[in-house]
Amino acid sequence: MSAKTRVEVDGTQLTLSNLDKVLYPGHGFTKGEVIDYYARIAPAMLPHLAGRPATRLRYPEGVDGQSFFEKNAPPHTPEWVRTVELPTPGGSRDSLRFVVIDDLATLVWTANLAALELHVPQWRVGPRGAAHDPDLLVFDLDPGAPAGMDDAREVAGLLRALLDDDGLESFPKTSGRKGLHLYVPIAETSDERTSAYAKEAAQRLEKDHRDLVVSRMDKKLRHGKVFVDWSQNNRHKTTVAPYSLRAGHEPYVSAPVTWDEIESGADLRFRPDQVRDRVEQDGDLLAPLLELRQKLP
Repeated sequence: MSAKTRVEVDGTQLTLSNLDKVLYPGHGFTKGEVIDYYARIAPAMLPHLAGRPATRLRYPEGVDGQSFFEKNAPPHTPEWVRTVELPTPGGSRDSLRFVVIDDLATLVWTANLAALELHVPQWRVGPRGAAHDPDLLVFDLDPGAPAGMDDAREVAGLLRALLDDDGLESFPKTSGRKGLHLYVPIAETSDERTSAYAKEAAQRLEKDHRDLVVSRMDKKLRHGKVFVDWSQNNRHKTTVAPYSLRAGHEPYVSAPVTWDEIESGADLRFRPDQVRDRVEQDGDLLAPLLELRQKLP
């Protein structure tokens, strides 16, 4: 029988279970610690989740067990959790009922389901569930062995300069694994145009730095180079959310970083306690994503 604990989160009653269950065996990090991390980081994280239909990567038996991506709201979803019905072209169903993590209670509820990773698209839904155009551009810089983080840092700087030349300010975070993500906050623009611009920017970078950069999807081309993945700007794709945990041997976080940290060669692996300390000291380094609205050239 699983141990259950009743808690109240912002006036909402929740039942938490198996808080002592170890979800990261290599580190001894428990489900209770996962929930605690998400509850504590919520003030910085929730603005980046709000209004964005969430895909959850769940690990009920921990990171060494089986996992599954969950888009549809599970049958036992409480009535107070916000959900929105959205089309899913090309899927087994025409539409799915997505969870939207707008508040602390919903964030804690998803963590209790062992949803270690939270992934969101570059667009939001309105109060009545209508999908808006993207307000973010994202580039995923993924080094192919033997290329590594130092190569990703170099490509991040090159991409930043290219975007600067186009009049666009960009903001980095770690992927929580071996790469980096660059975000560009934009005025709402069609996904066709945002995807086209992102692809063209990645191709320009590859043209100028063929020894280091690849923009094409073919994995055979990535050996020793950094893949600049522009495809996550497709309306039906998602990117791991800022401050989300990643499933791996260690409970690392996809964390915002400064350009100084990228350029200085500082360690870019952050555990939950380190991320909380960084937010307490420096605030949310990705706060500009919530307010800055730039026009694509």
